[in-house]
Amino acid sequence: MINFYKYEGCGNDFIMINNLNGDINLGPDYIKSLCDRHFGIGADGLILLEKSNKALCFMNYYNSDGTQAEMCGNGIRCTAQFYLNQIVGSPTSNNSEISIDTRAGIKIIIVNDDDTYSVNMGFPVFNHSDFPLGEIKIEDLDLECVSMGNPHAVVFVDNIKNFNIKNIGPKIENDFHFPNKINIEFVEKIDPARPHEGAGGDTNYKVKVWERGCGETLACGTGACAVYSVLNKLAPKQGLGAEVVLEFPGGKLYVSKDHEGNIILRGPATFVFKGEIK
Repeated sequence: MINFYKYEGCGNDFIMINNLNGDINLGPDYIKSLCDRHFGIGADGLILLEKSNKALCFMNYYNSDGTQAEMCGNGIRCTAQFYLNQIVGSPTSNNSEISIDTRAGIKIIIVNDDDTYSVNMGFPVFNHSDFPLGEIKIEDLDLECVSMGNPHAVVFVDNIKNFNIKNIGPKIENDFHFPNKINIEFVEKIDPARPHEGAGGDTNYKVKVWERGCGETLACGTGACAVYSVLNKLAPKQGLGAEVVLEFPGGKLYVSKDHEGNIILRGPATFVFKGEIK
């Protein structure tokens, strides 16, 4: 039997498994079956917590289709809480730092006093082999591409509520421009001067996500960082030094940058349930 824990960050949910002893080896088909919402546990991804000689642990992350992914912003916050609560046995004090190794490098996570976790996600990369340089247009949509350890395409739309991402998401994800497929964020700017259905008073943008290997998800941490990075790129004079509030269907994520230009992602991580499976 395998013991597992279920965590979520803004509705982006994960199966967490302690594999620090290295005894568990899961194949892609089995991971896909565990993530199946009808015949398995159900999740957007699966994370094996493993040993690292560079940090406290390694986040071995898989998409729900069984493919490996380099990084997951919501997943790493859940990994931090899983490590603190289930491995260490109790959370550290507020404002303490922990380090987690990922395929996109070591990330530093800070435990905040409001039950959120802040993650230094590093620098955005606009010149990457996962996408071409220059303007990209697909289905009459203008795409701005950036890597946050994994590739993202950011698309600005006028009305996100009426935008059919289930139709356009797979077309962009699998487009020939993207050799390793791509994640997509559809973004609507919220005008604070007018009421907006479903948006809280502090919301700056509403975002919906199509994740490669997962489909539509309720939130995406690296996607939030990608949106923030593209906003800085398109309007650098506006600064965006303070936190920008991005509202996803599953909740709000908060993004800013430090004095060195590193992208800082802040948001919740929540334990849901635990169990065991053959």
